[in-house]
Amino acid sequence: MKKLSQILVLIFSSLMIFCFSACASENSTDNTAQSTQQSSSAPSTTEKSGSKILVAYFSCTGNTENAAKQIAAATGGDLYAIQPAQPYTVDDLNYNDDTTRATTEQHDPNIRPALSGTVDNFQQYDVIFVGYPIWWDQAPRVINTFMESYDFSDKTVIPFCTSGGSNITNSVNQLKSTYSDINWLDGKRLGGGVSADEVASWIDSLHIK
Repeated sequence: MKKLSQILVLIFSSLMIFCFSACASENSTDNTAQSTQQSSSAPSTTEKSGSKILVAYFSCTGNTENAAKQIAAATGGDLYAIQPAQPYTVDDLNYNDDTTRATTEQHDPNIRPALSGTVDNFQQYDVIFVGYPIWWDQAPRVINTFMESYDFSDKTVIPFCTSGGSNITNSVNQLKSTYSDINWLDGKRLGGGVSADEVASWIDSLHIK
């Protein structure tokens, strides 16, 4: 009788071990499948990075340069300084003198100041930010030179500006009118001391990445 009881206990124990093993194997299979499904649905780094971005800017006092650097940091874009072949001096920017270089240029829509340097492999970019200070409620003429120096077909252009008081509206309207074949997105005026959070919020609203 004692021997029979031992045999029954052994059989019962074997059955319990078998059941626990089967359950463990099933749970492991379910977890593996769930993990695989989650991994396949997660966005890849390539999908997140999106478009190839260039942040081109013209800056005389450093305000537009600071804004451009903030945009490049937020987008991961390449930074490019638009530089005139003949740099502007302080006297050139004297708004109170109608004979100064900047004043003369802004009053003649046909002037195109020469530029120094070019963007390497411009065609690789999908999105181009173009930044400038506001001069007489317009973009400086060097921006026109830049826009006419490259092929913007199949590219998205996003203007931004810095200004002590003027908004960006008139300058953007003029650029859109002059270069109507370009795909423009809404521009934004940024202060010289713009914060990273403000720039990041604007970039997110554009849905370009």
